[in-house]
Amino acid sequence: MEQGTALSPPGEHGEHHVQHVDEFSITELVNRQIAATAPQRLAEIVAALTRHLHDFAREVRLSESELMAGIQFLTQVGQTCDDRRQEFILLSDVLGLSMLVTAQNNRKPAGCTEATVFGPFHVEDSPKHALGDDIANGAQGEPCFVRGAVKGLGGEPVANARLEVWQADEDGFYDVQYAGLDQSRARATLQTGTDGVYHFRSILANSYPIPHDGPVGKLLAALGRHPWRPAHLHFMITADGYETLITHVFRNGDRYLESDAVFGVRESLIAEWIRHPPGPGPDGSVVPVPFYTLDFDFVLNPLPGAAGKTRN
Repeated sequence: MEQGTALSPPGEHGEHHVQHVDEFSITELVNRQIAATAPQRLAEIVAALTRHLHDFAREVRLSESELMAGIQFLTQVGQTCDDRRQEFILLSDVLGLSMLVTAQNNRKPAGCTEATVFGPFHVEDSPKHALGDDIANGAQGEPCFVRGAVKGLGGEPVANARLEVWQADEDGFYDVQYAGLDQSRARATLQTGTDGVYHFRSILANSYPIPHDGPVGKLLAALGRHPWRPAHLHFMITADGYETLITHVFRNGDRYLESDAVFGVRESLIAEWIRHPPGPGPDGSVVPVPFYTLDFDFVLNPLPGAAGKTRN
């Protein structure tokens, strides 16, 4: 076979039939090739992406210089990624894509705690702490006591549920953002008791900006958007017989609740942080400065077929 003959089968008299290409026919041509060779699910995804991408270019009449600017922007996003920072996740977050995918993949029955975005600062195998421990471990911030219960949709206590908790300090940084810090701060793994109750001490959650010194930050500035997230605690809760829950608890009254840079706020996840004067804390200790308390219960969704089973 001569080189190149596989690209376009010859017609009856050896001539080639090349499809006319213009700004409209190009979409069908691309997707025909995708459908002919790609695995089914990959073909479905890439073909849909192609249709929407081409429709977008036609709708805004994208210029060649604008296309090149977009390519340069995505190149810069990739160049900003390293083992401590994922700029593409940040881009997905600020465009609302992360929250859209979270919402459509975590539909739950009424009464269950809603999910929200995972965020880029979770760490596997965070230190295990006993209930009641101070997990701040030196993180700066006003003292805060957090307590509540993990329940099933039927109101049953969920014993031995695993809670992973993490948050930023009063300066708006997570422990992993500090170069050279060799210990976890304001981050822990806890386990509920037989009654499903959890409680620990940490620091007050405050609003903070997402990293905005890279290309995503420049995009936000160009759009006239701020980089701030409202104050929140992260939770990931796993328990036998229940769906894993990844969520935040947001501090009521925060100025950024209605303009979260990553669109992660859900009304059911907003809670009250109550301020107290110096004195006895909920754990019986004497707190010499003003402190806060947060009470929040989580309701997990049972896995299919798990309802009614005994859980330890």
